[in-house]
Amino acid sequence: MNLTVDPWIPALRSDGRRHLFSLQELFSQAHELRDLAVKPHERIALMRLLLCITQTALDGPADEDEWENCRSLIQPRVRGYLEKWRSAFELFGDGPRFLQFCHLKPGKESDDGNAATKLDLALATGNNSTLFDNMAGEDRTLLSARSAINLLTFQCFAPGGRIGVAKWNGTETSGKGSSNHAPCTPSSMVHTLLLGGTFLETLHQNILTREAVTDSHGPNRWGKPVWELPVTKVEDKTSVENTALTYLGRLVPLSRAIQMINGGLSIILANGLDYPIFPAFREATATVVKRKDELALLPASTNRSLWRQLAAVSVRRRANSDLSGGPLALNHVTTSADATLWVGAFVTDKAKIEDVVESTYSLPAGMFSEFGRAAYEQGVAYAEEREGVLIQSIKAYASILKVVSPACDRARQHFWTSVEQHLSALFDLARNTDLVADLPNCPWGKAVQAAAFAAYEQSCPRQSPRQIQAYALGLRRFTFRPKTNPQPTSVAHE
Repeated sequence: MNLTVDPWIPALRSDGRRHLFSLQELFSQAHELRDLAVKPHERIALMRLLLCITQTALDGPADEDEWENCRSLIQPRVRGYLEKWRSAFELFGDGPRFLQFCHLKPGKESDDGNAATKLDLALATGNNSTLFDNMAGEDRTLLSARSAINLLTFQCFAPGGRIGVAKWNGTETSGKGSSNHAPCTPSSMVHTLLLGGTFLETLHQNILTREAVTDSHGPNRWGKPVWELPVTKVEDKTSVENTALTYLGRLVPLSRAIQMINGGLSIILANGLDYPIFPAFREATATVVKRKDELALLPASTNRSLWRQLAAVSVRRRANSDLSGGPLALNHVTTSADATLWVGAFVTDKAKIEDVVESTYSLPAGMFSEFGRAAYEQGVAYAEEREGVLIQSIKAYASILKVVSPACDRARQHFWTSVEQHLSALFDLARNTDLVADLPNCPWGKAVQAAAFAAYEQSCPRQSPRQIQAYALGLRRFTFRPKTNPQPTSVAHE
């Protein structure tokens, strides 16, 4: 199977129909396609590959001026590039294979390898969680198209932990049975992509310029794709550094030593190359925040909806010396236009996979100015304070009735689910920052208060006299005033 001409990438046509496309077909029809049709972590991995191909074919763009005018060049340049490098995208065969290690053998002659399903991070196989799958006991045969997506995604997101040892060029693979996270996994980092009206626009909006890569990663960090400068042995310093420490090299990583065997039904799996993580290297789609005067990656959590973190995600990087901010492609966005952002993450707890999360938001232009973000943050903070008041009210209710385990978790879930139905009112705070002068009485504030009261009523029955007494005591907690400043004190122009 050759990935340039054989269909394997699921995408949506303009009429909403889902089809599989080869790399050549995907790029040639990108101006007519709506979007990819894959899981969150697969989207990130596929976009990294597609952007790597696009930017290598363009050899840039050099700066913002070239970026403005390069969209019409993407399709013809990529077509020629994929024709030139077609042999690098073979999934099977005796020669070099896509994202697989040549001359890789099992560590023991008796080792038959792992099931190829282990590459699908959403399936229950080996030690993977059963969170996404209830068919762990059944045999599976994966199509080649599915194997290609699994291989690419696994190289980007494989969680660290114990792993087998294989022999590469006759020498044992590194790590002595231990592996680090693949580049996209550390800290359950939030990944953000800009979305356009067509898939061609999406590709164009997420392209970085050579100038931006130099500013964020340092000089000589543009690099080459791994198939142009392949790693044939661990002692090959030039190719290893290109793969692990350059922008284009890291987009399509070799974090695991993999070789598909038995017609793709099994794999040899061992530790691959080591990829330094932030702050040694910053992934372009990640968001960097300041915490206690230190820089850190913005993490996703199963307990915190992504919209509550959009104020951090929407920060455009303003100076070369300041590493904090949202995805690097955000610098293409102006403060006078709305933008659509896809936000997603692969949530782990050390080596354990917990969940995948994603959401798409249409952000008003005000979110890309400091003043609008401040208003949005105040709206989120108001909701979080109301949640705190709700929990204290439920605990007060429970204390009267001597309830050991009050229904706090259920109330939180009810509250945030209800609040999320009114995000348009929250975005209005960034559009019209005057609304934060009286948060409790604006549409967002009223929606938050109504959600808190509804969650309290659902969690605190009042059928007996004692319950009525406890209900009244808890209700007093709702006489609440926000702690936040009613209005930002200054306007920062970007």
